[in-house]
Amino acid sequence: MAYGESPIDKDLKTAWAAFCDQLKSAGDLVFKDLNPGTPLQRVDGFRYLTQNLSQAFDLALETKNTQYPALQVFCAPTRKLGSDNADCIYMQSWIDGESTYKITGKKGTCRMWNVTVQGPRSKDAYGTELRTLHEPFGDTPEANLFGHELKTNWDGSFELYIGGEKQGQNWLPTTKGSRKLFLRQYFDSWDEQPAEYRIERVGMDAPRPIPTPEEMIESMRWAGQFCYDAVDFWPEWVWESGDQIDPEAINRFAGRNLAKDKPWTPETEARDLRRGRLITMMRWGLQTDEALILEFDSFDGFWMITSEALFGNSMDYMYRHVSYTPSRTAVDADGKIRLVLTANDPGYSNWIDNQGYTSGIINYRNVGSRHAPDLRTKVVKAADLARHMPVGSKMSSKAERVDEMRARFDAIRRRYPV
Repeated sequence: MAYGESPIDKDLKTAWAAFCDQLKSAGDLVFKDLNPGTPLQRVDGFRYLTQNLSQAFDLALETKNTQYPALQVFCAPTRKLGSDNADCIYMQSWIDGESTYKITGKKGTCRMWNVTVQGPRSKDAYGTELRTLHEPFGDTPEANLFGHELKTNWDGSFELYIGGEKQGQNWLPTTKGSRKLFLRQYFDSWDEQPAEYRIERVGMDAPRPIPTPEEMIESMRWAGQFCYDAVDFWPEWVWESGDQIDPEAINRFAGRNLAKDKPWTPETEARDLRRGRLITMMRWGLQTDEALILEFDSFDGFWMITSEALFGNSMDYMYRHVSYTPSRTAVDADGKIRLVLTANDPGYSNWIDNQGYTSGIINYRNVGSRHAPDLRTKVVKAADLARHMPVGSKMSSKAERVDEMRARFDAIRRRYPV
């Protein structure tokens, strides 16, 4: 057999060539002005692109048939996307509004657990004039279930039905426009256990059909656009609105959502309620001999901080100290939390390792409420840190750093099959 002996050969070859051209164009975007021209950050751009290439056809083809749903972990230690939270497991499953689905498993012990039914992609970014975020995002939350609402058995096992007639102890409705499920687990301490999930369509009675030429061609188009958009949209998409970040405010938090008098519409109220979090970000830029001190008053709440590169991809949270939550953060004697962002270990326990990058993003999330503390920042010479940190601020020795890294490493491996 050779090319041309099948009637679909030309269409498949043309679609594959278009996909490869799209990848080539995506590679050109790694060199955009916003991505610093350092060897480490150029490599980071291509690594980010290849990580998403690795899952493009999982999303576009392998898990796309809603009659045979599958759970896709679309952010992981080797896959970063969409300003991902280093201490959250993100999963999705394509569904439709006509079928009934069942998720079974064990809830786990993460501090915040959430399943959301996502509706149609919005024509614009939630009522603004901005473009809608690329797939697999941009959907409208329709219904959700939080962990404290989930009814479980004594061992944490549960059944959750989605769509169809209401049934069982746990149920989420769907609409004609429902197109996916989002499943989130937000972790605080290293000893929390991840959930176990299995999903199926109720009434499955035949094997999954083999993909058709038309489905294969569409998956090539979808995957190519997905890879291109992942580089094209970031970081510009989140910067265009200025809501979560002011890109001109280097080394300080100045997103409009921090304004005390920010108006909240019924639409934004509903979206934040269903997502269960508020996000604000800071763009940072440091010389190799500089450090940034991030300070805020400790409070009784669940906050999360992740250090990201410019494409909104979390830094190496499996091995490096790039994320913090309340249970893993030292509080100074004056009731304030101080985190130090710098390239080299300054000895302070709350060190954010910037991986030797010259620019990036700090992403702050407050989970369960819209409260955001006053996030204060100061840039100092790394050699002068002791002059700007309080006496008695917790330090970590080299041996303690190894123990901290090991605790992180073991916890991440429990969360993901790596």
